[in-house]
Amino acid sequence: MNYRLIYKIGFTALVPLSCYFLSSCTQEKKPNVIFILADDLGYSDLGCYGSTFYETPNLDRLALQGVCFSNAYAACPVSSPTRAAILTGKYPVKSGITDWIPGRQTSNNGSPNDKLIALPFNLKLDPGEVTIAEVLKQNGYTTMISGKWHLGEDPIYWPEHQGFDVNCGGCGLGAPVRNKTANGYFSPYGNPRLKDGPKGEYLTDRLTDEAIKFIEKNRKKPFFLYLSYYAVHNPMQAKEEHIRKFQTKADSTGLSKTEPFTRDRDWIRPDMSNNYRERIIQSNPVYAAMIYSMDENIGRLLKKIEELGLADNTVIFFTSDNGGLSTAEGSPTCNAPLRAGKGWLYEGGIRVPLIIKYPGKSKPGTWIRTPVSSIDFFPTILDMCGIKCTNKEIDGVSLIHLFEKDEMPERPIFWHYPHYSNQGGDPGSAIRLGKYKLIDNFEKARVELYDLENDISEQNDVSALYPEKTKELYNLLDEWRKLHSVKMMLPNPKWKNNKTDNL
Repeated sequence: MNYRLIYKIGFTALVPLSCYFLSSCTQEKKPNVIFILADDLGYSDLGCYGSTFYETPNLDRLALQGVCFSNAYAACPVSSPTRAAILTGKYPVKSGITDWIPGRQTSNNGSPNDKLIALPFNLKLDPGEVTIAEVLKQNGYTTMISGKWHLGEDPIYWPEHQGFDVNCGGCGLGAPVRNKTANGYFSPYGNPRLKDGPKGEYLTDRLTDEAIKFIEKNRKKPFFLYLSYYAVHNPMQAKEEHIRKFQTKADSTGLSKTEPFTRDRDWIRPDMSNNYRERIIQSNPVYAAMIYSMDENIGRLLKKIEELGLADNTVIFFTSDNGGLSTAEGSPTCNAPLRAGKGWLYEGGIRVPLIIKYPGKSKPGTWIRTPVSSIDFFPTILDMCGIKCTNKEIDGVSLIHLFEKDEMPERPIFWHYPHYSNQGGDPGSAIRLGKYKLIDNFEKARVELYDLENDISEQNDVSALYPEKTKELYNLLDEWRKLHSVKMMLPNPKWKNNKTDNL
């Protein structure tokens, strides 16, 4: 099969895509669409994905009503690029947003510890980009964002200018603010697009309240709700009663007496501060409580959908913007069996949970193994809504046929992250094709190949064992980078040459 041809034509010859240029909705009633996005939630953080410490009964129930994806990927190991990819259906290299906004480069790009220097990247979602909200709005949908945006500091780049009729909480902030006048997840919020609530109000509750009000008001016409929780991103803040619940659980199971962190990792250099440590068990009561609150609120939302008689005509997505935070900044979760976490191109940084409930179309309680990406949501939603499209700029493919049969011709999925992450991750690019994944590590100037079917933890680099496969994937990756004229990195003249070649 000619993989180069497949990704050059955007896979359109193999999977029917939908696009906003040819609007022709079906005569059937248009489905409502609810897209729920968690922030920094790891692949293993849900009960249905294997967690035994965190409790997510409502999401587990949603998984039984819909389908789960075991090989779902975020378009980037950090937030802003993935969010842009979800909204546009394009790889981050096309939007130009390749790191979180404003990025590590604003503070310490060119540090003597960095071998390379990152080039400037786009600090906003350009107004010329067509978002899924804009397309749906043009086709009769009322649209709302409740929660995080993080795609531009200036208000001219905020959701109300990108197709959203209602904006509740979406601004330039990448996380809840904690300072002398704002209290993070508890009111006052310090959010220019969210009025403060009563003292003690919890942000996750409030965003859900606003979403429910929107649904009640627009229940008689098709709506698109983008419920983009700030949870479970730092700062670690949760309701006291929930924290006590999970502290008791940690105590009763002996987890509270087990050392949760290690610095015995070859990526941690002696000169790196204690900020860099890897969590090896899930045992953080505050993080567990934040997940529990999110799950509670999703339960409230789903109950309201049922009460209003909308359940059979509402498509629901649930996923995360990147892997769980496990190697720095408090390291609140563990992504085992996946390697590393947020900020890394290993599976822990990019593989995420994905649940889709597609009433009447999906087989409840099933798992889909086909690899999919954030770029696929745009064309999938349009297909579900009967909106036809021929836009060749979209990189994603419609996943609608996977609900009938878990088969799709193999296609390469790409990542390009030319930045050092705050979590210790090296800059690089990656490609997954079939069961193999190749990482081109810029810092180490080497490639790594992993057989994910037999080594999900990426412990065995098999590039030396399979040189032809390594060459095939590297050539595909390099051709893709050239095709899109991606930004690489420059040598850092201030580099102290004090990094090892071992990882």
